[in-house]
Amino acid sequence: MQILVILPNWLGDAVMTTPALELLVHYYPQVEFTFVGSYVSIEAIKHHPHTKKAIVDTTKQASSRVLATYKLAKELGSFDMAISFRNQIHASLLLRLTGTVITIARASWHSNFLLSHTPNISTQQHLVKQYVELAMINQENFDGIIPPLKLYIKKKEFEKPMLGINAGATYGSAKRWYPERFAEVAAYFSSDYDIIIFGGPNEVEMAQDIQKHLEKLQITNFINLAGKTTIEELCATIGGCSLFITNDSGPMHVAAAYQVPTVAIFGPTKYKETSQWMNKKSVLVRHEMECSPCMKRECPLKHHECMTTITASEVIEAVKSLHVRV
Repeated sequence: MQILVILPNWLGDAVMTTPALELLVHYYPQVEFTFVGSYVSIEAIKHHPHTKKAIVDTTKQASSRVLATYKLAKELGSFDMAISFRNQIHASLLLRLTGTVITIARASWHSNFLLSHTPNISTQQHLVKQYVELAMINQENFDGIIPPLKLYIKKKEFEKPMLGINAGATYGSAKRWYPERFAEVAAYFSSDYDIIIFGGPNEVEMAQDIQKHLEKLQITNFINLAGKTTIEELCATIGGCSLFITNDSGPMHVAAAYQVPTVAIFGPTKYKETSQWMNKKSVLVRHEMECSPCMKRECPLKHHECMTTITASEVIEAVKSLHVRV
């Protein structure tokens, strides 16, 4: 069984496709996946043991994306099944141009026109469930049981318990809690854990702010890895943490894939859709606001109260509620 899978662009969304991938393996044990996606999503998912090919989609950089999509489709050839987890016209076009008979994506004006199976999938449910509905559309024997997230990158082993701090959120500033409050929480637990500050290449400044606040609090048992890890190293290091405190972000879902006890801080996003999936030790901290979830990159009302009202002491108590043994 040869299956083409177009992955979402974002790290967290790509990780949330993994239960759907595991179900495809369950129902098609001899499956071989060809993955197409962004650099970030490919780096996270390419380690799957049923991967045949993993291709970074560079068609967006071409002078003619349609022509580049056509060329990629002809290079790929046809498959037994092709699924797009990305609701985008060029993704639908790629599936169609491969010549694959069974092509699947959620309903949209372009997928309805180009593809063979385009189910209407409710967005009023967790994104993991949405992806599973797509993958299982032709599986009459599906029993409805959805597995946890799964990454095949070996986690790093640490000699001491590690507390991971992730203050970034690639989508926008509205999703980010504040560096000084992350530092206050990290400092509180610094006698039990060594601290790792995480962050992407665009979050180095924020991580440096956390570092400065920790130094003011005379905390020294930390390392700042912001902007210094590959995606594989990021996943492995998060997987080795004993505790993780994070905004709604891709690393939050990575932590869930490794069942790392996590406190996740949510502001303007749909927590019912993108909270951690099946993490046995996970606490969500959020405040219900009249304006939330606004789903904006920046606070449109300029007050950011969905985040400003969340205190460090509140997050500290959330960590304690996990009853994590050091």
